[in-house]
Amino acid sequence: MKQESLGRKLFSLVLPMALQNLFSALVSASDALMLGFLDQPSLSAVSLAGQVSFVMSLFHMAFIIGATVLAAQYWGKGDPDSVEQVEGIALRVSMLISTVFFLLALLVPQGLMRLFTQETELIELGAPYLRIVSWSYLCVGWTQIVLCIMKNTGRTLRSTAYGSTALVLNIVLNAIFIFGLLGFPAMGIAGAALATTISRIVELALTLLENRRKDTVRVRLQPIIRPDRTLQRQFWKHTTPVLANELVWGVGFTMTSVIMGHLGSDAVAANAIAQVVKSVASCVCMGIGAGSGIIVGNALGAGELAQAKRDGGRLCKIAVIAGAISGGVLLCASPLIMGFAGNLTDAAGGYLQFMLVVCSYYMIGKSVNSTVIAGIFCAGGDTRFGLKCDTVTMWCIIVPIGLLAAFVLKWPIPVVYFLLNLDEFVKLPAVWRHYHRYGWVKNLTNETQEEASNG
Repeated sequence: MKQESLGRKLFSLVLPMALQNLFSALVSASDALMLGFLDQPSLSAVSLAGQVSFVMSLFHMAFIIGATVLAAQYWGKGDPDSVEQVEGIALRVSMLISTVFFLLALLVPQGLMRLFTQETELIELGAPYLRIVSWSYLCVGWTQIVLCIMKNTGRTLRSTAYGSTALVLNIVLNAIFIFGLLGFPAMGIAGAALATTISRIVELALTLLENRRKDTVRVRLQPIIRPDRTLQRQFWKHTTPVLANELVWGVGFTMTSVIMGHLGSDAVAANAIAQVVKSVASCVCMGIGAGSGIIVGNALGAGELAQAKRDGGRLCKIAVIAGAISGGVLLCASPLIMGFAGNLTDAAGGYLQFMLVVCSYYMIGKSVNSTVIAGIFCAGGDTRFGLKCDTVTMWCIIVPIGLLAAFVLKWPIPVVYFLLNLDEFVKLPAVWRHYHRYGWVKNLTNETQEEASNG
């Protein structure tokens, strides 16, 4: 019965989250596919410009995980007022970061592009995209936190519906604005940016309408302006290591794009499509990771520590199976993907074919680490391990080896790509050992109560 209960919970959480992740990945896929029909430089430029929003998403992901750590446990405990406090604290910092990135992309887009490539053509193509899409960053700062809290408070389906509506709209508008359908002028790269901005505005409107409901957790002004000090300390206690971890991993991951970006336009184009395919293939894996954090967090917040421990073990097994299946599906779909990428040069097509094989094996490590590090560990407030693990993996192993292989030894591009994608497997032994120490089995709501009484 426990296993069946876990299965129902996981299915009800993972399916909507996986669908939302899928739609999000398909937006990037539509950008790559549609712009690929224009020309290879457009595809490469938007891929590199997208690294700016990726870096911004690292901050938002940290705030989302920090909010989930507390919101899942307080919701499991039956304390919606504390969940509203957590939401307000997270929104305060999320909107601040979005504003910073908005100003950078609006005012100095060429400077941002030069961080990723020195090719003048790509810089000139990517800068207008950043200037237009910068307005969407302001919307994301609000919607990502609100949708996160909705998932943690039993509104996963509505959260997915809102996010998916905006993403489907993005795909439709991409086709209209990029190619000039329905009487609109063909805008190319600028059309892709405009489609993204409009879809984010629609998503913002939907979450604002959701906030009018009076029968559930809502965004309130008081927690944003004058947050509860005890909960604010707890939020930053668990968010700061996650933020550092996201930046350590994310900047390291961005460095891999920088390395590929300096190996020529063919490498950039192939890597752009490989990244999109990797995102699509990992949708279920990422959904399991997010769902695992909520399930384990609810159990810990309710004081069911033994149940949380049992659920964690079952979720790890599910993650391994899901990763293997995702990798197998990707491998089987490789010929179809190569068919869609027919406009690539022969060299880029050859690189992509090899990259797809690497991505298929990458899925197993990605699934396990997403479930354990970002899901189970964070559910119990164990957010520091990921920081230590990714610091060593990315900056002591992957990035140095990639730089050495690409620019000193000048190894072939497929070999460099293979080395840059070993991070998820390098960290697996340490993750497995840390999991079985069970330091993550903690009820954080008790810690908050004790801190409040002492303070």
